[in-house]
Amino acid sequence: MPLLLVKDQDWTAAGESHSNPERFLGQNYEELHRDSVKHKVKFLDDKFPPNKSSIGEGLLSDRDMARVEWMRPMEMVPDPHLVVGGKSRFDFSQGELGNCWFLAAIGAITFQQDIMDEIIPEGQCFSRDYTGIFHFRFWRFGKWLDVVVDDKLPTIDGQLIFVHCKTRNEFWPALLEKAYAKVCGSYADLHGGVISEALCDFTGGVHTTIRLKPDHPEHWALLHRAAKYRSTMGCGSYPGATSAYTELPNGIVEGHAYTISGVTKVMSEGEPVNLVRLLNPWGRKEWNGAWNDRSALWESVHTEERTTLLKNKDDGEFWMSMEDFCKSFAYVDISCQSPAFLDGSSESSWMMTNYKGQWDEKTAGGSMEHKQSFWMNPQYLVKIPEMADTEAQGLNMLVSLIQKPKSRHRHDIKNHCIGFGVFAVPPEVGKAVF
Repeated sequence: MPLLLVKDQDWTAAGESHSNPERFLGQNYEELHRDSVKHKVKFLDDKFPPNKSSIGEGLLSDRDMARVEWMRPMEMVPDPHLVVGGKSRFDFSQGELGNCWFLAAIGAITFQQDIMDEIIPEGQCFSRDYTGIFHFRFWRFGKWLDVVVDDKLPTIDGQLIFVHCKTRNEFWPALLEKAYAKVCGSYADLHGGVISEALCDFTGGVHTTIRLKPDHPEHWALLHRAAKYRSTMGCGSYPGATSAYTELPNGIVEGHAYTISGVTKVMSEGEPVNLVRLLNPWGRKEWNGAWNDRSALWESVHTEERTTLLKNKDDGEFWMSMEDFCKSFAYVDISCQSPAFLDGSSESSWMMTNYKGQWDEKTAGGSMEHKQSFWMNPQYLVKIPEMADTEAQGLNMLVSLIQKPKSRHRHDIKNHCIGFGVFAVPPEVGKAVF
């Protein structure tokens, strides 16, 4: 499904709206909650039952699986809350699940209160009309979904197995993770992934991936611009030669996803220094090189600025120079509600056009090497309006191609090799078709 964005028009949100999401698996939160209140029963989700199938295969050993007990927060602590003191990137730590890519994306969206409010609808709690039912919203393949879950969470010896809050009676991360596991098929289906997938599912926004190169002049400008446009950002370190999650001597974990939580410039001994702030979703393991929490380089920064930026805590968050960042990390994922961050233009100068199509035995024309059949591929005409001479940015178009899976289970998805080409329409043809 191509998603085409053309500059110089009004920007509109992609797919279904937050206010009218599709009910995932046909479950209506309001009706289910009302029925549970009426009959004074705790909701039990038969679409994602508290059993082995929801955890999935290969995640836990047979011994640990036998010890799993699904417990409601009310059974774990005397005073559970969905949120305690606001939603923060420091609330949670990763559990026994390789979903750092998902948690790094959560860390990124905690800076965007409007996005958090859409993903976690208001009015949910463990007190008034509590029946053990909650719901969350995700953007999946062109549409917003409203996902219902019960609050039975997998535990061993009374402790949450997967993501857990540092505040023991706070449960929004664990329930959000469960809802996403339901969408993806199981908890095991969340094991391993890329930050871009979760950022898109949380925001429905425009996405780009940057493959980092040392001393590239455009990397800092794009990150700084993305931060200015309130983008959500994450990054990934280089994978290890033998195994993932090995901690290097400099404190960076190999093959690991991090949240980009800040981008700034400071003056050090009269010279500007570009800094990037990162968050390890483990809530620990920090960079120990230049500009780390205890670095003497911070003494060269103005006291007021140093006090604002530097938090010397063992919380997984740290600063590093842009130079060291580009050496230590392989890529950056950026997601934003508007493509304007790409060129610094006005957010109101973009529009979205959404086309749906498919390749089948009649339309799969292959690559341009197949000259006799290439023309059979689905084609879409896009008109880029003329721009005022005063605009120096030029004409821009962003094309995003989304492949919809047939399977609900994320690990069963088999993506095909697909692509697209962009061609200029000759003026004489354009006059006839537009």
